[in-house]
Amino acid sequence: MEFSLLNDEPVAGPRDDLLGTGRAARELAKLLHDSRAATPLTLAVDAGWGMGKSSLMRLVDAELRTRDGVHTVWYNAWTSTGADALEGLIKSVLMRFDRRVLRRALRRVSEQPALIRFVRAVLTLGAAPFGVAALVDRLWRDLSLDARSRNAMRDALRQLAAEWTQSTSFDTRRLLVVFVDDLDRCSEETVLAVCEAVKVYLDVPGLAFVIGCDRSALGPSGLLRDLSPAGSAFMEKIFQTSYRVPVPAVADVRAYVDRCAERSGIQDLLGDHLAELIALRSARNPRRIKRLINGFGLECALNPVWESFSAEAVIRVLLLQQLYPDFYRVLLARDGADVHAAREFVRYRATRRVLSQPFAQPADEDWPGAVHCLLAYGLVAPEPDRPGDRGVLLARLEEHLPTGFPELALDQNFVRLIDELMELAEVDDLVGQLQQGAPRLAVDPADGAPEPGSSARPGGAGPAYSGPSYAGMPYAGMQVLWTDDHPERNTRFVELLEAQGARVQVATDRDRAEQVLDATRIDLLVSDVQRGLDREAGLDDLGRWRESGRYAGPAVFFTSRTTPNREARAAALGARVATSGALLFRYAEEANEPAAR
Repeated sequence: MEFSLLNDEPVAGPRDDLLGTGRAARELAKLLHDSRAATPLTLAVDAGWGMGKSSLMRLVDAELRTRDGVHTVWYNAWTSTGADALEGLIKSVLMRFDRRVLRRALRRVSEQPALIRFVRAVLTLGAAPFGVAALVDRLWRDLSLDARSRNAMRDALRQLAAEWTQSTSFDTRRLLVVFVDDLDRCSEETVLAVCEAVKVYLDVPGLAFVIGCDRSALGPSGLLRDLSPAGSAFMEKIFQTSYRVPVPAVADVRAYVDRCAERSGIQDLLGDHLAELIALRSARNPRRIKRLINGFGLECALNPVWESFSAEAVIRVLLLQQLYPDFYRVLLARDGADVHAAREFVRYRATRRVLSQPFAQPADEDWPGAVHCLLAYGLVAPEPDRPGDRGVLLARLEEHLPTGFPELALDQNFVRLIDELMELAEVDDLVGQLQQGAPRLAVDPADGAPEPGSSARPGGAGPAYSGPSYAGMPYAGMQVLWTDDHPERNTRFVELLEAQGARVQVATDRDRAEQVLDATRIDLLVSDVQRGLDREAGLDDLGRWRESGRYAGPAVFFTSRTTPNREARAAALGARVATSGALLFRYAEEANEPAAR
C-alpha cells in the first residue's frame, strides 16, 4: 500500500474547502466590502491552534479579489522579530500603493528630507535587486530616532491612503484589506510592534486589517500577561470586532477524516468506526487530524517494528499511541501485571461486569475469569451468596490497576478499539515487539524522547522532549542513587543527570543499594517499583530504609505504571511517582533546591 503525506498549508481556494468554511468566508468578505466607508477597522479572526484561522482568511481573500475596487496584501507576523515587524508591515502596505501616487507624495513632502529618503527607498524596493535592505535598514534607524520624522510619516501615510482610495475609475472608493497572520505565535515585542503599526501609523481611511490570532493567547493571562495597565488598555483598542471560528460540525469533521484518509492512501485501513474515533478524539481539530494521519503513513512506511504485522493491527496500535497516550505508555510497561495492559484491561472489564451484577453466579461465563483476575492481584474470589461485598471487592481491585482503567471502561470508543485489537491473533507478538523496542517504559508519548531536541521512537512517539530547562547546572553537586534491576533502560536519563552536574550511582538490588546508602550521603533516591516477580520491591525497600533511618531524603519512583495503591504507598513514604522523563527531572530539580537538602 502506498502512502502520501498531507501538507499543512491553508486552503488556497474554494476547491480545497473540505470543512464548509466557504459560507463564513463569503459573509466576512461581504462585510468588509460593505464597510469600506467605516474604515479604518480591524477584525480579529479568533481560533485556537489548528482550527482553521489561516484557511478562513485565505478564503476571505479569494472572495475579496473578485470584487471591484478591493485590493489585498498579506503579512505574516511570524516572519519578523520585534521592531522589524513595525517596519515590515508598513512597507508591505506602501508597496501595494500605486507608484504614481507615491511619486506625487514625494513632490508634496519635499520639505521633509528624512521621509523622502524613506519613501524613495520603498519605491526602489522592487527595482533594485541588491543593497536595498541595508539602505532601508539605515533609513529606518534614522526615522526611529527622529520623533518629528515619525509624526510626518504618519501624516504622509494618511494622505497617501486618502489619495490612493480616491484614484479609481469606480464609483466607490478603493479598499485595501491587510491580512496579518500568526500573530499569536510571535513574541510580546513583535505583537506590540504590529499593533503599533496598525493603530498608530496605519489607522487611516481606506485600510482594513484582518488579523488571525488566538485572542486568549494575547490576553492578560497569556502572552501579554506582563503588560502595564496602559499597555493592556492600548491592546483593547486594537480590534473593533472579532469572529470566533466555530468548531466544525461532527458530520463535516467525519467527512474531512475520510477525505484526508483517501488522499493519504489509508482509507482502506480505517473503516467507519476508526474514522469516527479519529474525528472524536482529535477534538475536531483539522490540523491534528492531518498530523495523526501523516503519522500513520510515516510509521507504517518507515518503521521496521511494523513490518511483520498486518496493517489492521498496526493502525489500531498507532491509534492507541496517538489518541490514548497514557494507556499506550502502560501498554509498553513490563511491570506490575502478569499480562500486557490490553489483555489486562479486557480481563478487568469482564471482572467488572461480574462484580457489578448482584445476581452473577459461578455458572456465568465471566465468573472463572473474574476469579483468576482477582487472585492475580492477591484478592479473594467473590462469595456467590454475598453480593453486597462485590462493590468493595471491585474498589480494592481498581486500587491495583492503572489509574485510568475505570474511566476508560466507560469510553465505548476505547473499549471497541481494544476489542478489535484483541481479536487479532498477532496482538501479543506485536505488543512484545513494542515492549522490547522501548528504551524505557517511563517515556511518556506526550513528553517524547528524553533527550533535548530529539524525536521519540516507537516506544514513545510524540514531539521532541520538552522537559526542564538545561540552562546552567541544575543538579550540580547532587548525589543520586538509582536502583533498578534493568539499569540499561535508564541509561539516557542517567547521562542527562550527570551531564548537568549530578553524580549517579546505580544499584541493581537492595544489597548494593544499602552499601551505597551506608557509604555516601545521598540527596535523591530514584527507584523502580517491581523487580522480577516482586511487584512492590521498590516500595518495600524504601519502607525498610525509612523505618531503620538508613535513608530519610527525597525519593522518586520512576515507573510507567501508576496505580492508586502505588500512589498511596509512595505518598505514605514521603515519595513521589514519576511516569515521564519530564516529571523525573522536575522532581530532581526540586530535590536539589537548598530548602530540600
